Amino acid sequence: MTDAPNTLPQTLASLDVEQIKILLPHRAPFLFVERLTDIVPFESATGYKAVAINEPHFMGHFPEFAVMPGVLIIEALAQTAGALVMHSKGGHGGGRTVYFMTIDKARFRKPVRPGDMLRMPVKAIRSRGPVYKFEGKAFVGDVLCAEAEFSAMIGDGAPE
Repeated sequence: MTDAPNTLPQTLASLDVEQIKILLPHRAPFLFVERLTDIVPFESATGYKAVAINEPHFMGHFPEFAVMPGVLIIEALAQTAGALVMHSKGGHGGGRTVYFMTIDKARFRKPVRPGDMLRMPVKAIRSRGPVYKFEGKAFVGDVLCAEAEFSAMIGDGAPE
């Protein structure tokens, strides 16, 4: 049996960046998850992002001491959760988009710098229809750098 174009089997243990691009509409420079592992459909997964000095936000944040903006770390957590949900729903984005609804309990504990590998475990707290709530943490090595709870809605198509 062959999968339809632009779909992924739900049983994959990990996804690479090309497979994630099937699930999410984000593209460089705004795609912040490059690998997804430890996938438990609808429950949890771990995303990874290699933080590189050539990312556009580092030109101004901050030129003398480059630090990944906290909002982009939260975005990376949300993209990890969005990829998990889309993968769990059948392995393709299908024209659907994930929209942020809330961000709660965000804490930033240590700067994330170029050269770091961001590890982002996310865990579903609950879901109701097209709305999902997750908790996520961002680590470099074993050091907790950021954490938050966030909710998002799966919408059909592009925004009007």
